[in-house]
Order: sequence, then C-alpha cells, then structure tokens
Amino acid sequence: MSFILSKLAWGLLQPANFLMLLLILAVLLLLLGRRRAGTILAGGVAAILLVLALTPVSDLLLGVLEERFPLPRPMPERVDGIIVLGGAVDAAGTRYYGIPQLNSYAERMTVLPGLMARYPQARIVFTGGSGRLLNQTDREVDVARQLWGDMGLDLSRITFEGNSRNTWENALYSKDLMQPAPGEVWLLVTSAFHMPRSVGIFRKAGWPVIAYPADFMHAPPDDRWRGLNLLVGLGKLTLTLRETVGLISYRAMDRTDALFPAPDAVPEAGSAR
Repeated sequence: MSFILSKLAWGLLQPANFLMLLLILAVLLLLLGRRRAGTILAGGVAAILLVLALTPVSDLLLGVLEERFPLPRPMPERVDGIIVLGGAVDAAGTRYYGIPQLNSYAERMTVLPGLMARYPQARIVFTGGSGRLLNQTDREVDVARQLWGDMGLDLSRITFEGNSRNTWENALYSKDLMQPAPGEVWLLVTSAFHMPRSVGIFRKAGWPVIAYPADFMHAPPDDRWRGLNLLVGLGKLTLTLRETVGLISYRAMDRTDALFPAPDAVPEAGSAR
C-alpha cells in the first residue's frame, strides 16, 4: 500500500504538476471574479518560474544532495562486492525497440565495466524489478542483462535481482541473495542525488557500504550560470524535492539510519526485517 500511495502522491506534488494546478486555480479565481487573489496567485507562479529559468537556485539545491557522498579517494584496495541499483533503464522502451534504452541516470550502468576490471574477484549484484505502478511486467533486470551482455561483460559474475520495486526492497532482496559477511567491503553504485537515502537504507538493513556515486547532475561552480533555462531548472528542482520527500518519508517509516545520512555516520547493525 505504501508503494501505491507514494506513486500517487508524487504525481500530484512534483513541481511541474503542482505549478500547473496553481495556474488552473488562478484562472478559476479570475473567472469567479476574485481578481486580487487570482492575480496574486498567478504572479507568484510566474515569479517561481522566472527564478527557476534565470538563476541556478535549483542547481545549488541539487548540489547539496549530490555532494553529500563524494567518490572514494583513494579507491579501496580490496572490494568484495559491488551493488548496482536499478533506475537507469527504460524497460518498456527496450521491449518495444528491441535494444537497451537508458535514461539520464545511465552512468549507473556504464561504470560497471571499469569496476569489474579493477576488482576481478568482486561479486556483483544488479537489483531492480519494476518501479511502475501499473506495469510490473517490464523489468529493469532484463534490460541490464541484455545491455551488459551486448557490452561483452562476463554475466556469470553478476547476480540479477528482479523483484524489488524501490530502494528499500533493493537492499532487502539483494542482501538475501548475496549474504554479505561481516567485514566485507561492498561498493554501492547509484546516482549521486540518490546516494544519501540509499546508504541510509543499506545501513538500516545491516549492510554497511562504500558509496560510489554516478551521474552527477549539478554544474561545476564555474559553469553554474551557463545554459540556464526553465526546463533544466524544473528538472533539477523535481529531483531535489522528490529525494527530499523520500528522505523524510523513509526516516518516518524507520527505513534509514538518519534523516540525512552522512559518510562519517556509524552503520547501524541488525536486521531490517
């Protein structure tokens, strides 16, 4: 039930949809003769859109999430396993077109060949089923198998978990499959903006991990004011708000070890079951 409610709630709360609803409300107020209220509301929406289009505020907010867990420097000498979270592929598009379709989080998938070469003894698990509300048939795990097979990777080294629908289930189901031993070193690969919540979830599941963030989306400081536009601003704000809501809700459900997990937090032992 929580999975269904989260999908429905976010459909209404994501910034583009929410701003559109506010504009519709402003028009209704104007039609009903509430000119002052309608004008104020429409002006407020216009001001928000201008800020998103002309300033890097959404980029700065996204950077708070993405810089929480930097890439490990130096890299560990020994890695026992690598976890790759789903979310970077279009399973329905892959089925329709017949070739693997990736989205804007593609680096989650493309960093694996280098990591496999660097750590030839590491066990690997890809975890991702279908996160869609109405389509549980097209699974990310099938796209991952096809993509990495086409790239020539040794699929016998990779365990594929295809039943999870969200990050909480990613942690539980992949832990059941891999049975990590105390003291083992595991890398967690996911998008940089998604890393704080993901690390907190894996810690809560009793599986301490080293963050290996991918697909950074906020701009470097010296490039922050270039190429500003409304669509990019809305996109980055949407990512930031969605992940912030996820951090709050997962903490409220006791599915993470902290509200905003940090690299120096002590992993919480025990089972999440």
